Amino acid sequence: MTTPEPLRHLLAANSEGDTDALARLHARLIEQATADDLLDVAYRTLDTPVGVLLLAATPAGLVRVAYSSEGHDLVLTQIAERVSPRILHAPARLDPAARELEQYFTHHRQRFDLPLDLSLARGFRRSVLDRLPEIAYGTTASYAAIASAAGSPKAVRAVGTACATNPLPVIVPCHRVVRSDGTLGGYVGDLDAKRTLLDLEATQ
Repeated sequence: MTTPEPLRHLLAANSEGDTDALARLHARLIEQATADDLLDVAYRTLDTPVGVLLLAATPAGLVRVAYSSEGHDLVLTQIAERVSPRILHAPARLDPAARELEQYFTHHRQRFDLPLDLSLARGFRRSVLDRLPEIAYGTTASYAAIASAAGSPKAVRAVGTACATNPLPVIVPCHRVVRSDGTLGGYVGDLDAKRTLLDLEATQ
């Protein structure tokens, strides 16, 4: 089988360590995939005060934010299985999300205005995520209060599970949900990240 011309160039560039050529070919790949409507999920990473975040988006909006502790390669595999295998590292597609996150971490933004794709959350978990943006910046709410707001006052544990599996942490602020006694509870990005986000919002 004949190797396609662009792929031959890519393999040759890779073997010769030609990073400029690889960058040009990757840019062409993104351009062609976009033109042919073959790019279902774009992703990039972003350095932040809570570590390197993976950002992924579909044409509908931001679909995933993941902490390093979740394993970025594993998260991309899960996206391929649950959303689409047509995934490409296309940082420019995530520039708006990266810009808003940078503004948030530098105290220049208190709410996000990004289109979101919540297709990875369903049922009661989706209902919980819909309530979380109602928790104001710099404040917290208890798991029990969110359970009541979501229409199931007894589902406190389920609220905890919904927060722990939130596909869009930071953007959908599950870090603002704490235990009724004021202690932090759990967090997908670990308790240090949760504490950092709450401290950030407390010093407006």
